[in-house]
Amino acid sequence: MQWYLNVLKNYVGFQGRARRKEYWMFSLINFIIFFIFSILGEIADIFNILFGLYTLAILLPSLAVGFRRLHDTGKSGWWLLLGFIPLIGSIVLLVFCCQDSQEGDNKYGPNPKADENY
Repeated sequence: MQWYLNVLKNYVGFQGRARRKEYWMFSLINFIIFFIFSILGEIADIFNILFGLYTLAILLPSLAVGFRRLHDTGKSGWWLLLGFIPLIGSIVLLVFCCQDSQEGDNKYGPNPKADENY
């Protein structure tokens, strides 16, 4: 839950780098929340409205952590636009997000794995 909250605190931080763990823990918790909302949405329509509001609220933090994750692999955050290409774009982004961090510093900042407290 700490990783999820860290992403929300840094919701407009498009600079810097994000470790794989930060990105994937945020994605996992988002998936769980979406799953719960979809189940509750079947029970009552009010949850569909709350789901829509949650989706809007989480849009900017999701983009920011995606940018930072791509920065960690040494790629520009604009590579996220590949997601608009059906199937192939999603596969390429999945491969990029699964890659390990670039060793040492890159043009987007220091390696977050080097920070012992992170």
